[in-house]
Amino acid sequence: MAAASLKLSVALACVLLLSSAACHGLEVGYYKKTCPRVEAIVRDEVKKFVYKNAGIGAGLIRMFFHDCFVQGCDGSVLLDPTPTNPQPEKLSPPNFPSLRGFEVIDAAKDAVEKACPGVVSCADIVAFAGRDAAYFLSKMKVKINMPAGRLDGRVSNSTEALDNLPPPFFNLDQLVASFAAKGLSAEDMVVLSGAHTIGVSHCSSFVSNRIAVTSDIDGGFANFLRRRCPANPSTANDPTVNQDVVTPNALDNQYYKNVLAHKVLFTSDAALLTTPATTQMVRDSANIPGQWEAKFNKAMVKMGAIDVKTGKQGEIRRKCRVVN
Repeated sequence: MAAASLKLSVALACVLLLSSAACHGLEVGYYKKTCPRVEAIVRDEVKKFVYKNAGIGAGLIRMFFHDCFVQGCDGSVLLDPTPTNPQPEKLSPPNFPSLRGFEVIDAAKDAVEKACPGVVSCADIVAFAGRDAAYFLSKMKVKINMPAGRLDGRVSNSTEALDNLPPPFFNLDQLVASFAAKGLSAEDMVVLSGAHTIGVSHCSSFVSNRIAVTSDIDGGFANFLRRRCPANPSTANDPTVNQDVVTPNALDNQYYKNVLAHKVLFTSDAALLTTPATTQMVRDSANIPGQWEAKFNKAMVKMGAIDVKTGKQGEIRRKCRVVN
């Protein structure tokens, strides 16, 4: 009787909160019986890499986002090219050559497989790694209760990455539509954009539509970028710039202060000031201590439940770079 009422209450919660991770078969502490140390193992591996290079941590947060927006959160971004699939997601322009952190997932998977062979999915390791990178880069202020229970997908297609990942030149309407297609709200989009407070961007991602044309970018900041970037970036000459020049190695709310000051790299960043509603969200995140971190926690969990694979839809890969 108690079990039945529990199922009913979960079902009711799913009706009221369609994005709830519980609706997707995910739960916090999913491996507590089958691989009790998994989360500590992944966190130790992430810590080693992030403390050597904060940019790897930024890459892991971005990897989680790029995985979930294409085929759902299923580790499909990890798959290497093969003769039968020469163009997987990781070789798509949004991911190659800029996406970083694959070696961290490999190291974490190897360590987890030694402790609990064949139990933990690569998709869950990507989710844990994104969570842990956020924890360390925020100086332990971002503490995400990340549910698990995802299975690994078997499909990875570079054109799907192009079709599903919002590019840096999107306007606000396009951004809202892109996130809505994944069950995420306009507020989720504004909150998750805050991850641009960490990491770097290639000049080719913003020169042509931010500093080579008239835009709302701060004049001094535009001049700084012109000194760093060639007028026509190429594959041979495409330097990187910190996305947040004020606190480049910290996951904090400085991004929103930069948006208000018109000192951001992308059209999609500047677009957050297009409507009164999103402008207010930016102001609140910039000015109310702790608010952005709390919302980021929830948005990461919500994003982590996109199109989760269960049952025969997926598998638990033995190696994250190849299907079984």
